[in-house]
Amino acid sequence: MNINQLARVDLNLLVALQVLLEERSVSRAAQRLNVTQPAMSKTLGRLRETFEDPLFARSKRGIQPTPRAEALGAELQNILNDIETLLDAGEFAPSAYRGEMVIAISEYVGFTLLPSLTSRLETRAPKLRLRTITRAENQLDQLANGALDFSIQLTRQHYDPEYRYQSLSSSPLAIFVRRDHPLTTKSLTEENLRLFPQINLYVADREELTDIDRTATEILGSQRGSLETSHLLTAFEILRSTNYTLIGPGYMSRNGGATQDLTTLPLPQQFSRTIDYSLVAHERTARSPIHQWFWNEVIDAVRALRVRTVHRG
Repeated sequence: MNINQLARVDLNLLVALQVLLEERSVSRAAQRLNVTQPAMSKTLGRLRETFEDPLFARSKRGIQPTPRAEALGAELQNILNDIETLLDAGEFAPSAYRGEMVIAISEYVGFTLLPSLTSRLETRAPKLRLRTITRAENQLDQLANGALDFSIQLTRQHYDPEYRYQSLSSSPLAIFVRRDHPLTTKSLTEENLRLFPQINLYVADREELTDIDRTATEILGSQRGSLETSHLLTAFEILRSTNYTLIGPGYMSRNGGATQDLTTLPLPQQFSRTIDYSLVAHERTARSPIHQWFWNEVIDAVRALRVRTVHRG
């Protein structure tokens, strides 16, 4: 691409050339473009200079295009249509959008949210491509450089002004174990919890979270070792067949199919806490119609889940 050459071309010249090709008359082209005939003649002179060709020859029937003008005309309409499409990009219609949205979302959040969100997208934006990333570090940097469009993450105590965030939901932590786990008949003390191996769910940007934000799993530890994974269904299968424990958001128990044969137990009072999740984006997308629309869709999907939960009791 020759940027210097393109910079010398006035877009209005291309529009004028298209009208001249259609009207085959300088005066009628001037009328369509709401300019005087002398101004249109001057524009034609600039076109001839730009393309180094007469472009049109006078005849009894007006002006006739030269072979060079006809060759330009064969491509010009498509070029102008593409430019019009580019300029109309701000007139956003979700149903026609064909682009991709990339969102960082942990499996245990997506496990609950994505069925509701994708159901909405299926009808409202059927051509949109949604890509989820379950293990993404340095999420704020990736939002800033465009690698991510959105992140749903544990809420941080502070976000720089260049980021916008919206609190989505909160959930108390709970202990997940199999129904006949020894802990179901023991006192839920710190000492008893440490007797069993633990599954730690992957948390993005763990080192950037404060002690208040850290899960109780990290604070409790275990005398029997641990397993870290971002694969929630795998974790549940392990729980069903071992004495492992998992400390995670209590809302996961709402999915009776995935948590079949599992039960939840309360954390000891000194470790009891609630974790908060937020939707985060960078200010670079604040004026993008598709990003604003998707932002609202995520929020509405979360609200729909809350209503559904209330109705189910």
